[in-house]
Order: sequence, then C-alpha cells, then structure tokens
Amino acid sequence: MSEKKAKGAGESPEDVVNRTSIDGIFRAAQQLDGVAIKTRLIESPYFSDICGNTVYLKPENLQNTGSFKLRGAYNKISQLPDADLKKGVITASAGNHAQGVAFAANHLGIHAVICMPATTPILKVEATRAYGAEVVLHGDTFDDAASKAQELQKEKGYIYIPPFNDVDVILGQGTVAKEIIDDCKDIDAILVPIGGGGFASGVALATKLARPNVKVIGVEPAGAACMTEAMSKNKIVTLPAVDTVADGCAVKTAGDLTFEFCKKYLDEIITVSEMEIMSALLSLIEKHKLIAEGAGVLSLAALPKLKMKGKKVAAIISGGNIDISTISALIDKALIARGRVFCFAVQLPDKPGQLLTISQILADQDANVTKLDHDQAMVTDSFKKVQLTVTCETHDEEHIKRIIAALEKAGYDIDRVY
Repeated sequence: MSEKKAKGAGESPEDVVNRTSIDGIFRAAQQLDGVAIKTRLIESPYFSDICGNTVYLKPENLQNTGSFKLRGAYNKISQLPDADLKKGVITASAGNHAQGVAFAANHLGIHAVICMPATTPILKVEATRAYGAEVVLHGDTFDDAASKAQELQKEKGYIYIPPFNDVDVILGQGTVAKEIIDDCKDIDAILVPIGGGGFASGVALATKLARPNVKVIGVEPAGAACMTEAMSKNKIVTLPAVDTVADGCAVKTAGDLTFEFCKKYLDEIITVSEMEIMSALLSLIEKHKLIAEGAGVLSLAALPKLKMKGKKVAAIISGGNIDISTISALIDKALIARGRVFCFAVQLPDKPGQLLTISQILADQDANVTKLDHDQAMVTDSFKKVQLTVTCETHDEEHIKRIIAALEKAGYDIDRVY
C-alpha cells in the first residue's frame, strides 16, 4: 500500500507516464461531473499589479471538502471494481486527502476508514467523520497512522487510496487544468503547488497534452522542497526534515511516479519562503475576502518571482482547510513582516509625564497604540527607571523608521522587539 507500489505490476514509472494520455483527463472530468464544483476563475487586479501579468485565481478552496483533493480521491475510488468497492477503502491522512476520500466514499455508498494521528486537531477529525467515514486515531505522527492503516488493510482487506502517487489520483487532479483552459483559452501559464507532486503532475500532464505552449510552474515551500531537490539530483531523495506553515505540502519524499510526471511535463519550480507564504495569505484575505491554508497560497506567493510580464497567468488556490487559531497566528506574523505592527521597549525616568510624552510622539507620527506594558520591576539596575513596552499599528517599514527617528530625536533609546 506504499506510495512506491501505486503502479501496475512490472511497470516502471516511466512506462506509466508514457502510456498516460489526455483521454484519462476527459474520463476523470466525466466521473467528477456533478460531484466536484467547477470553480470559476477570478481576475485579480491586486495580484496582477504586483507581478506585471493578468492574474486569475482558481479557487479550489471553494471546492467540496475545501480542497482539490476530492478530485483525485473520487476519480480513483469511482473506478474500482465492484468487488473492491464492497471491501471498503482505507487511507492515512491528517488533512485534505482524508476528507476527499471520506466524501467520495460517502457519495458512492461504501465504507471508508481514515487513520489519523491522535494529535490531529479535533476540527479535522470531526470534519472527516461528518462525511460518514470511520476515523481511527493512532500514534503521534503521520507515519504512526500510516502503519496502522497498513495493519488494518491486511487484517480487513480494505483497498488503499494513495494521496498522490497513483495515476488515477493524478488524472483526477488534472481536471483543474482542464477547467482553467476551458475558462481561458489563451492562458499563458499555470502555477500549481507541490507537496508529494500528484497535483502538479496532473495539472502539468493535462496542460501540456492540451496546450503544449502553456507554461506550468510548480511552487514549493523552501522548508519542504522535496521535488526541487529530486529534480536537481535527477533522483528521488528524502529530506532530513520539513518545516513549513504550508503543512499540506510538508512532504519529505516525492513519489516515484509523480517525479517522472513532473520531470517530463513541468517547466519550472519556484520555492517560496515562510514570510512570502504568510504575506500571500494576508493579501488574499484583505483583497479578495477569501480564506486559504498555507499550502493553498503557494502559487500566490510565487507571483512576484515570475520572469514573464504581460501574460495571462492562472494561480491555483489549492485548499482552504485551516482553523481560526492558525489563521490568527499567520496573520499576526504576516503583519509584523510587512511592518504593519511595531513593538518596542524603552526605559523611562520614573516620574510623571513620561508616558504622556511617548504617547504624543506616537500620535504625531500617526501610530495607533494597541498595547502597552509599564513595568518598574523589569529594570534591575535602577530604582528610578521603568520599562515601557509598546505595540502599535503602523503603515509599513518606512513608517516604523520615521517613528523610531522621532523617538530618538526626543532623546529616547529604543529597543525594537519586532
């Protein structure tokens, strides 16, 4: 049931890639008709301006289950023989694939078992159960859950549904590209996130077989760039660790099948930093009132790095399954990175009027104070001083520099916290 065994017996990954045709994309689109939402392109003046191209958003965060993953899972499950459907399906996932498999199984009226780490947020667990799946919580990591899924598969005879390294899953994901091309016949480029590579494989395959001149650009978080590493070494590699807010793309090892698809059909891979991801998320919320997860905005984060200008570009928002506390934390970090929040500490003489003076300087500089802490105990070398820590809303980094300059001109020694 491993990702390595997702092809036919005796077939190499290259054989699978070479025999896969555009017909599989059209069949997948037929399978998904009436099941998956045909998410419509949204033109974005804001993202167009920042990269010098006409940008269209493909909002798969508005898809059933909140992610593109439904497409591949449903295409795979719906084509299983009746005898396999009666056995039920199983997978291991803590994210979007879990909900995609659960939704597909529910729609087809079959039993689904989803193994998830015991540490999975309860909201994701309940969302998966809401689609009718049996959820088995086991271990602390994905690997623990995957081991449990292997155990149950052997014991119960379930059919395993791979998250990315499977040709039917890949063809289902490729229907996103078909919809983009149908909606914008003269599209010049498509940006697609990369985790294990199934989504990028499907999008690149469908695009290149239908419109060979359209560029397909994969986007990976710098902290989990397994496909970039594989491409550079021309072989599958396993990263020692992954660390990214784009948890849906936090994959150490690309699939052997997806590697071959990406190698053949993908034009380029762009890597993006954590701050670029968080900034893209903030922009999407502010400018389009849309919520996405970290992995969902990878394509948006890559837009300023495009080498092309004056082209029509589709940026796929791959998913929107993110909890409120995570959104809050990411927004806070993005605001700090953009210079929209400024926190500083300053030692003041312990006498009346000092706080008023600081407040007046900030008001004169159009900074809105949101928090302050006036603490005498923080200053251990003098009983005549207090430490003031101030957090305020600012416009940008240049605004912060003007505030610091005004405070220093007034004789205050500022220690910037963030």
